[in-house]
Formats: sequence, structure tokens, C-alpha cells
Amino acid sequence: MNKTKRKILIIDDNDIFCESVRDILSDEATEVITANTGKNGLKICTETKIDVVILDQKLPDTEGVALCPSILQQNDQTKIIFVTAYPSFSNAIEAIKVGAHDYLSKPFEMAELELTVRQAFRTQELEKTEQIQSYHDNKESEEIDLISGQGVFDEIRKMIDLAAASDAPVLITGETGTGKNVVARAIHYKSNLPKKLFLITNCAAFPESLIEAELFGSEKGAFTGATSLHRGIFELADGGTLVLDEIGSMPIHLQSKLLGVLEEKRIRRVGGELFKPINVRIIAISNSDLEEAIKNKLFRDDLYYRLSVIRIHIPPLRERKQDIPKLCEYFINKMARDTKTRLADSELNKLTEYEWQGNVRELKNVIERSLIIQRGHSLRPSQLLRINHNFLSSAVGNHGIKESGVITLKIMEKQCIGQTLEKYRGNYSQTAKALGISLSTLKRKVKIYNLTNSNLIT
Repeated sequence: MNKTKRKILIIDDNDIFCESVRDILSDEATEVITANTGKNGLKICTETKIDVVILDQKLPDTEGVALCPSILQQNDQTKIIFVTAYPSFSNAIEAIKVGAHDYLSKPFEMAELELTVRQAFRTQELEKTEQIQSYHDNKESEEIDLISGQGVFDEIRKMIDLAAASDAPVLITGETGTGKNVVARAIHYKSNLPKKLFLITNCAAFPESLIEAELFGSEKGAFTGATSLHRGIFELADGGTLVLDEIGSMPIHLQSKLLGVLEEKRIRRVGGELFKPINVRIIAISNSDLEEAIKNKLFRDDLYYRLSVIRIHIPPLRERKQDIPKLCEYFINKMARDTKTRLADSELNKLTEYEWQGNVRELKNVIERSLIIQRGHSLRPSQLLRINHNFLSSAVGNHGIKESGVITLKIMEKQCIGQTLEKYRGNYSQTAKALGISLSTLKRKVKIYNLTNSNLIT
């Protein structure tokens, strides 16, 4: 994909000056456009997104100070650099007042202009980063409001407030799609660290051979391919909050090192000799049964107790159906274009009766899809629901079905792994690739569910 070029517009009636600046500032990433009058310059700003304008104060048809507001009206992100052969303190103040980013007096060295333009581009990048972060913060705040101020997750809200008032490690457990990451964000943003870094890393996303370097960093030459110093996630999150998602998939040998980091509050990079102190708020997340993993010697009990100083368990949506009406109302209000869109009571009853194996994430998906494909003020998301019993029975037969007709996610996962192993004739590498999980995670799951070659489907 071709990267869009940055655009500089020079508005000056001196052709020699325009051509000299064009020659110096033009490159593969930057296009320089020129205009000799204020009228032509404004027309270009109207038709093209300009990043930086180099604007002369004295133009044949107007003055730069008068033109500046009109340019910014077309794009308030444009950075305007005033240049003039008649410098004065009052002119400089007036230029800044009307929105100029910087001010240069002729004659000046071209190197000075180059530096000023680079600084203008850098300011734009920083502003864009800040705007994106602000957007994410606002979206996250909306989700946090959902669980902390609208009657949803009432019991969990108390635990969030408790965790936010402390810097102790937190363990959040619950099925996939219940909102564990949202709860982690709520703890961070309600704590005394809201403006600090918030990082989430998935412990199952890295190969077992690289996860230690990803977490704690590595020195140059520490292993094959380590061609430079690498700062780990703990260093990057220093002073903020680090979320360790799928903590149950962490290799057992690395769990002792993590325990040491939590106890001593310092890390040592792979291949390094010196310890580096760190101050990181740790929130661990797991959708697996850590107590069962401890029994199977796949998770250290001392690490479990260290991580679960504050324990927050999020029940599946089918166990808190009283939250479904509020969740539906929230999602519709946020996603519907038509403010009159609503759910009929009959629809709400059907959604409440549904088992929601995918939890809040599945509910959100169903509401969003119905808003896209259905018209009118009255939605019928129930038409998009899967028939649980038929769908799941065709996938896993009758194994693990409770009297209520519900199949637990644990049983489904065991069946899925077993069937995939059988399909690939016990080849772990192919099975892990097909399931989209790491080889180490697959091996741990096989041990947890006691899946052997002779007993793949139980």
C-alpha cells in the first residue's frame, strides 16, 4: 500500500523563494505545492488536505494574518508557518493569535526553515497520537460506565472499587466474552493511575521460547536473533498497569520467575546481569480453571495465591440474566443510528431465555448484526440466535449435556481439542495451528483433559 505523502503549501509571490523551498523540502514522503496569491492558496487548501502552510505576510491580494483563519477553517490540523521580510513584535503576536504555529523573519537560513517544518510535522504526529488515545479513553470510559453506573455488574462494581483503591495484584476469572478486559480497564481508570500506561499482553500469544524475553526483555546477543537490546513488557508498563491475559497458559518454569518479580519488584533481562527495579500494577486474567491446573501441577499454587490477593469472578451471562435488558439498552443506544430503535418485550423475553454461550460478547454481536441487516424501529435479534441444542449436538454429540440442555464451555473445549487431534492423527503442531493456539497451550490442555491417543474423545 502506497503511503500518503505529506503536503506542504507555500503561499508567496516570490517565485525564486518558492522554487528554492520546493527543491529543499520535496522528497519521497513530502509533496510541495506553491501559490502566488492568497486566493489561489486558499483554493488549494479547500481542494486538498494540506499539512503545513508556509505563508508570507505580504501578498498581492491580502495579508497572511487575514488569510490564516480561512486556512484553518478548511483544516484545523494544518500548521501555519508565517514568514515575513518586515518583522516586528506586534506582527509576531498577531500571527500567533490567529493560529500560526511558528514565525520566521526573512532572511533566514534554509536549515532553520527545515527544522521548523520538521517540528510542525512532529507536533501533528503527537497531537494525532493524543487524539487517538483520548478517543480510546472515551470509549473505554463508556464501557466502564456500563459496568459501574447502570445497574449492570452490581456485585462486581464493589470489587472494582475495592481493587482500584489498592495496588495489590488482582485475578479476574470468567468464561470468554464475559467482560474481563473491561473490568481490568475499570480498575485501572478508577485507580490513581488513569493517565499512566495500560498494557494488555496475552500469555498464550507467544512461543514458549520467546515469552520470557517478551515479558522481561533481553540483552543484545542473549540468543540467536537478539541483534539489539529489547525492553520487555514489564519495563514498558513501568509506573502503570500490566494485564497478563490467559495467565493459565504461562509455562510452569516461567511462573517461578514471575513470582520472583512480583515479590521483589525487579526484573532481569534475558542475558543480563543487572536487576532493574519496576513498579507495575499487575492484573491477571484467566478463562481456565486455575484450581484444576494446580491439581494437575500445571500452575503453581504460590503464584496463584500471590496473584489472587483480590479475586474477581465474573459469572456467565446465563447466570445473571437480569443484566440482559440493561445490556441490550446500552448497546442499542451506542450503535443505533435511529434514536427510536427499540426492542419489543417479546424480543427481550427471547433474548433473556437464550443461554448465551458467548456471553456479553455474543449478545453485543447479535445486537450489532440486527441493527445492520434489519430495518425499522423494532429489532428482531432473536432471528439471529443459534439453536443451541441442535447446533451443539451436531458438533459434539450428546457428551457433556446437562439436564438443563446446556453444554459447558469446558466440555466443548475438550471435545474440540480431542476431535482436532484425532483429525490430525495426534500431530500436535498441526492441531495447534488448526486451533489457533500455541503448541505449549495445546500440550497443557491435553494434560488438563487427560486426552491420550487411546482416549481422545471422552
